[in-house]
Amino acid sequence: MAQSIPPTTAAAHPDPSAIHIPVMSEQVVELLSPALDHEGAVYVDGTVGLAGHASLILQANPRARLIGIDQDGDALALAARRLDRFGGRAHLVRARFDELPRVLDDLGVHSLDAMLLDLGLSSLQIDRPERGFAYRTDAPLDMRMDDRNELTAARVLNDYEPGRLVGVLREYGEERQAARIVRAIVAEREKAPFENSARLVRVIESAIPAAVRARSSGHPARRTFQALRIEVNGELKVLQAVLPHVLARMTVGARLAVLAYHSLEDRIVKQVFAKASQDSAPAGLPVVPDELAARFALVTHGAQRPSAEELAANPRSASARLRVLRRIRAESTGGRR
Repeated sequence: MAQSIPPTTAAAHPDPSAIHIPVMSEQVVELLSPALDHEGAVYVDGTVGLAGHASLILQANPRARLIGIDQDGDALALAARRLDRFGGRAHLVRARFDELPRVLDDLGVHSLDAMLLDLGLSSLQIDRPERGFAYRTDAPLDMRMDDRNELTAARVLNDYEPGRLVGVLREYGEERQAARIVRAIVAEREKAPFENSARLVRVIESAIPAAVRARSSGHPARRTFQALRIEVNGELKVLQAVLPHVLARMTVGARLAVLAYHSLEDRIVKQVFAKASQDSAPAGLPVVPDELAARFALVTHGAQRPSAEELAANPRSASARLRVLRRIRAESTGGRR
């Protein structure tokens, strides 16, 4: 359920700028600002988080206003403090970003000029052990971005039947050792339910053969934790659901930027952008009719990556991939433009 958050509810929270560095912020501001250089321009941040990108966008585009969406109540409270200086130009709503049509309709907004989806975890989620996202710290197996949801990582581990759990690890974690890991999880949960992350990490490490661990880069639990997080929050399903809604709401000249952090979500974005920017006319047609011409064009050809300087300052940006799309034509209306 969408819930509006006034910008003054977070006075007791620490300064969010001290705990969060927005990823590829210079590129995001540069690539979205051309669509926001007019009075009343609407910028939607579908994952406003701690408002790092949002505050920079509003600062660079003084005639634009923000609709910031996030399902994480703690993040929204901190974002409200960071955006308080912008007054009525910033409106925050607690919702999942696939609720975009309802959020905009509730606010009487029919179209948007620019939108950002930053699909990564925020520093707030990673660095607070009680949220359960980090495999290097013993914590409750929660992983919910929205604490109003009932499904937790512990419930997935304890309640899913083995075949379903193997599917989650394979599809969302691309974990080749999924069957081995699930066999070990099932054997352990019969002794006692999973509650904390340290026990799960030990089980994963013991299930993966030493030779495989030696050849692999990264922590052996990384893929399993990614898969559980995606399952708990429905991340890929939500991304697939929201993109058509965003495209439908974009005015001519509007831009959509997406920051992805692993191949699964980046693949979805790449495919949607590629399809949207292609004509639907048969190959070889000498003139493409307007109703078959592409409505969108790629701003970034391929994914942009963080600079060496950013990687040195913020190692967490290493996996980021930025893609931007813009609308170049309105929908065809029987020959009228």
